[in-house]
Amino acid sequence: MWSEKHRPGSVSGMVGNEEARATLVGWLAKWKKGTRPILLVGPPGTGKTTVANLVAPQFGYDMIGLNASDVRSKSKISEILEPVLGNVGILGSPLIFIDEVDGIHGRSDFGGAEALIKILKNPVVPIILAANSDASNKMRGIKKAVTTVYFKKLSPRLLRVYLRGILKKENAELGPGSIIQVINRSGGDIRSMMNLAQSLETGFTPDTGKSHGTLNVEAGVAAFFKAESVEEARRILYSIGSDPREKINAFYSSIVMAGIGPEARSTMLQAISEADMLYGRIIRTQQWRLLRYLNEILLRVYLPGTNIGYAKYNLSWPVLNRIIWDGKKLRSVSGILAEAMHTSRSTIATLCLPYMLHMMKGGHLDLGLDESHESALRKEMARA
Repeated sequence: MWSEKHRPGSVSGMVGNEEARATLVGWLAKWKKGTRPILLVGPPGTGKTTVANLVAPQFGYDMIGLNASDVRSKSKISEILEPVLGNVGILGSPLIFIDEVDGIHGRSDFGGAEALIKILKNPVVPIILAANSDASNKMRGIKKAVTTVYFKKLSPRLLRVYLRGILKKENAELGPGSIIQVINRSGGDIRSMMNLAQSLETGFTPDTGKSHGTLNVEAGVAAFFKAESVEEARRILYSIGSDPREKINAFYSSIVMAGIGPEARSTMLQAISEADMLYGRIIRTQQWRLLRYLNEILLRVYLPGTNIGYAKYNLSWPVLNRIIWDGKKLRSVSGILAEAMHTSRSTIATLCLPYMLHMMKGGHLDLGLDESHESALRKEMARA
């Protein structure tokens, strides 16, 4: 994607928000133990995450990147941050970056905000936070412990100059009307602008009807599943300004975590699989014109009446697949053993299975099962 291919390689190579970037650079250049953390606040696509990723290595820091879901509970903060904060000398020069910190609050916040604020008040390493907004009452505690720097939407003039530079590098052309359309639809989000421009340049101009504006992936996925018709779902899908990989992953994790029936889940995951294969082919062959088909494949995920909301996994997709499919095999094995031993599947899985599997693999355990259960178990073990 152009948004990745032309991502700035240095802080000075970025466009817009010069004063905010200079403040961040000056803060890190003068940082010492006890310096107040810094909070970057601004709309999506204004460069908050990019500048954090660039400024850390510029001053010799190793960035540890987290998001709100990583620090929502006190136990997670203890698990992730305390080893870093307690071993600074061993780890070198870490810098902690927490993105989307305004999403830390909610029903899944189990003491995370309070534990984080405690760390912010006595920092032993540089800490950079990023948020789309600091207007909520729930952000008050965090704001009191940090220095806030605001990032603004990029002006249409800056976006136009930047876009023309990208088009020149790509040896591509868009007419004046298309450039205006892309800039207006991006809403000041430079990443969204580049994705829209690339879609238009490849010859694909979706008829999106009534505009939903440019949506981030969280709002877009949530709105998609609440759509009242296929046409509305299509308009929302084309309004999501995230890159294709992020969009595919968001739909995948949301579907897997939803409480829906196996038939609906199977249909949806089949579409996700085809979208993933298409995007993989695009990356391998660089045939970006194929991108025009991606959203139409993802549209098959829309099934009216399904109660699905946006959900995000913190693990990578390959790891998630391993967990999901290995878990399915273990549930099958647990079911067979539970039936044979007249107990619950949860008892087998929690108390017995780990030891049984270890001993069975070593040939040290004869469960004394009847022939039918023995045969079913051997088949499941062979698949596992």
